[in-house]
Amino acid sequence: MTLDAQTRRDFPILERIVNGRPLVYLDSAASSQKPRTVIEAMARYYETSHANVHRSIHTLGEEATELYEIARDRVQRFIGAAAREEIVFTRGTTDAISIVAEAVGRTLKPGDEILVTDMEHHSNLVPWQVAARDRGARIRSVPLVGEGTLDLAALDRLLTDRTRVFAFAHVSNVLGTINPVAELAARARRVGALSLVDGAQAIPHLLLDMSVLGCDFYAFSAHKMLGPTGLGVLYGRRALLEALEPARGGSEMIKEVWVDRATWNDLPWRFEPGTPPIAETVGLTAAVEYLEKLGMERVREHEQALAVQTVDLLSAIPGVRIYGPRRERGAVVAFSVDGWHPHDVAAALDAEGIAVRAGHHCAQPLMRWCGVVGTSRASFSVYNSSEEVALLAHAVASLGAAL
Repeated sequence: MTLDAQTRRDFPILERIVNGRPLVYLDSAASSQKPRTVIEAMARYYETSHANVHRSIHTLGEEATELYEIARDRVQRFIGAAAREEIVFTRGTTDAISIVAEAVGRTLKPGDEILVTDMEHHSNLVPWQVAARDRGARIRSVPLVGEGTLDLAALDRLLTDRTRVFAFAHVSNVLGTINPVAELAARARRVGALSLVDGAQAIPHLLLDMSVLGCDFYAFSAHKMLGPTGLGVLYGRRALLEALEPARGGSEMIKEVWVDRATWNDLPWRFEPGTPPIAETVGLTAAVEYLEKLGMERVREHEQALAVQTVDLLSAIPGVRIYGPRRERGAVVAFSVDGWHPHDVAAALDAEGIAVRAGHHCAQPLMRWCGVVGTSRASFSVYNSSEEVALLAHAVASLGAAL
């Protein structure tokens, strides 16, 4: 049985009819759909166990706290982190990166450098720009070559003893390029730089092991991995998190408070001020369990096949341009159609019940490298099928015929 045949019935929204057609949802890179187990787990929490966490000794408070901390343990195991203290819950990938940028930013000095790449999502650019601006540091970027891979020769020149942080995507949200995280993190470490990885487009699709990747920080969002919105994860090596001064204050992240000073809580709670997204962590536990049951290697194989099929079919259509590597890529395929604005492509596909993304995908420097203002983008998850890819290709082919 194919993965989509096994999973599709688990996603209630996929029963929708859109514009008279069965929904073909090809926008999971923006936000994946949710299996029934995730929806039910969150509803059950609100119906039976809701209370604030860490603050009450009554039954509901203890149940809510246990569910919240179980989620941390499941995430730790899912990504191969060494300790549960290395898992910090955030509002999303953007928030996770910002937490590190704010904390590291306080330590920057004029002349320090932050290295990024030309393929980054704005979430892995703007927080570093703010940090650099406030401290007089400099942003530098690794260029791209060929089909959209990092120029590793240029990286040797750009990584210097002035580099404090090297921030890069694991998988490009436009090109689908899969970067060699372990190699890049090791190169950063050799010059004394911290490495931060935007894993938003990797966590839903790849088998991860932080001990193998060797990066210092890794950020991702629940809503792209079949989980709820409003929740993310920051993995950080324990020694580094211990050394970082929290940049955000409030309740829960403190141990003791006076009018003019405070001492910080233990890890990971010192980076989790205020009431956390409790129901969302319950949903994330269910999402992790769902993916684990499928097996991430099987997930990767299924989605890689869909991406390659999409590249092959769309490349054969006159006037269609594909962006990114042809074969080894993540679960996204960005494309353009001659004579069509990407928004018009998306609207025309939506009329056929096919949902794709259109625009600059929060990656405007990358769009400039591609020589376009935007693209259309199909992206895949466990519930997508080869038949849906064929429907996409047929619909795209009809656009050229309509000119």
